[in-house]
This record gives sequence, C-alpha cells and structure tokens, in this order.
Amino acid sequence: MAGMRRLADLQRSPDAAAPPPPTVLPLDVQRVRTFPTPEFAGMRFLEVEAKSALNRVKGMPFAWSVNPYRGCSHACTYCFARPTHTYLNLSPTVDFERTVVVKVNVAEVLRRELAKPTWRGETVAMGTNTDPYQRCEGRYELMPRIINALGEGLTPFSILTKGTLILRDLEPLARAAARVPVSAAFTIGMLDRSLWRSAEPGTPSPQARLHAVRRLAGAGISTGVMLAPIMPGLNDDREQIAALVDACAAAGAAHITPIVLHLRPGVREVFMPWLQQAHPELVERYERLYLRTEAAASYREEILAFVRNCRRDAWRRHGKPEPSAGVAPAQKDDAAVAKPEPAQLRLLEPAPEG
Repeated sequence: MAGMRRLADLQRSPDAAAPPPPTVLPLDVQRVRTFPTPEFAGMRFLEVEAKSALNRVKGMPFAWSVNPYRGCSHACTYCFARPTHTYLNLSPTVDFERTVVVKVNVAEVLRRELAKPTWRGETVAMGTNTDPYQRCEGRYELMPRIINALGEGLTPFSILTKGTLILRDLEPLARAAARVPVSAAFTIGMLDRSLWRSAEPGTPSPQARLHAVRRLAGAGISTGVMLAPIMPGLNDDREQIAALVDACAAAGAAHITPIVLHLRPGVREVFMPWLQQAHPELVERYERLYLRTEAAASYREEILAFVRNCRRDAWRRHGKPEPSAGVAPAQKDDAAVAKPEPAQLRLLEPAPEG
C-alpha cells in the first residue's frame, strides 16, 4: 500500500508497563493534528479515512456499532476499552488517553452503507468502545452528521456516553427520534466530586451528566444511567449508592444499571498504580477481591440486590419513565451485573475494525 504510514512509525509515548501488542493494524494516517489549547495539551489526533463505518456485533442486544473515535481523552483509570489500543501498536495506558484516531469521513461512509439494498435497518449502538462525545467531538462535529444519516436511513440507534456535549445535538436527535427508535444512556458511577476528579479526570462532572439526563428525557429521548463502575471501598458506600440511584430516578432515567469494576489486562496496569497512589489502604483488599478479571460473585450479587431495592423505591417516589422501543446497551436493568461480563466488555474480543 503505497504511501501508507504505519502507526508503529509514528512516535510512541514511552510506556514500559504496556504489554507488547498482539498485532499491528496499519492505518492510512492522512494527517496528525494537535490543538494549541490547554484542554488538548499533550494530545495528538490521527485523522484517517475509514473504509467502513458499520461494525457487525454478535450476541448483543444490538446488531451493529459505529465508533467515530478510537482512544479517549476522558482518561478514566478503569476504562475497559484501553486494551483495544494495542491493535494500533499503541499502549493502553498513556497513548490511549493522548493519541486519538479520528475517522473524519465516517458519516459519509455510513450514508453509503445505509443506502445499500442489503441494509435492513437493524439497531446501531454508539459509545460501546470509546466515547463519541469526548472533548474532541467539539472540534470535529462528527456526531450530528452520523445522527442525521441514521435517522434519514430509518435506522434505530442508541448512544452511551459520559459527554454532556450530546446536548448540542438535541435537535438532530429529536428529528431522528420522530422517524426511528432512539435511546441514550449516561455512565455515572459516583456523586463524590473528589473521587470523580481523580478517577475520571477528563469527564464532565456527575452533576452535569445528571442534568443532561434530565434534558434528554425532557426532550422525549429515552435515557438511562449505567452506575459504572462500582469500585469496592471507593464508591460502594450504601448511602452514596442510594443517593446516586435516587438522583438518577429524579432526573428521569428510564433504566438504572449497576456494573461492578472489571480489571482486564491493560486496564489493571492503569488502575492498580492509580489505586496505590490515591488509596494505598485499599490495595490489599483489591488483590484479594480481584484474583481474576471480575470481583468475587458474592460482592457483585450484594451490589445488585442493593441497587435493585434502591431503584424500586426511587422509581416509586419519582415515577419510572416508559423506555422507548430503542435498544440501549444493557437495556435490562440487571443484565450487566447478572452476567459474568457486561456487554461492552465482550465487544473487545474481536480484533477492532480499521
């Protein structure tokens, strides 16, 4: 492939803890951009021309996904998508947060794929890998065009995000929802601002996300909340969980789904050093509780039972919205805890798309 530059040829961020990548996925990088503003300090954006937009997904409540970005400036210490960066010969630690792949033509490619006679209008999910409303979406504005393409292509869709930038797109979301089932979900794991700033440094505040849930629900977009991740000793205090569940119900959440922290390879290498630095008193507990990827079953079941009771009481107080016909990740409230691994994690098993 003449003229193609492999990502391995681009300068990598030094990261001794990163495991060697299982393969190198060549990308035709059209342009490497940086933005001279504080919010993008130390970041670079690899602009690529995507060959496809729709990614086939098996065994999920949705059949297809669209990921306009790879890598994420949210920099969450626990992010399950970090290992996917190894397919680009980039580290799941520093590079994942600072090197973002941008599929600049994704909306145009999506329109062509939706126009094919073979397309059957199956549900498309977004945000199942990295957040489509991370900070750089404010620069690239890919999502309004994607939403318009899906709505005009009579294709139902869901969006999972932490990004309040989704409120910018209320108008195209409403237009699409008038034609096809549309749903959204926010990930909100805590109300504590100190823990939020430490564990999710690049995200909007939990309070801002709750406001966005209320705005979307008020606009007729069925919107739920993923209580994720529930981290032992950090945000699993029963009073805190009950307060968060109540706040989600008061905001109009159509589903409230708990997910206990998973520590997969590539994620553990980021989370455990952060824990050692920020909460050293918890390290021994985590080493006992996380002998494998997931926490002990007894802990997960305890969290599920408690959230179920809180949820029932909160919806009794505030009323439960009727979910739309759209399919959001983990539409069933308990699916992400009842199964060994949440739907989002299982999406990482195939080699990521180019």
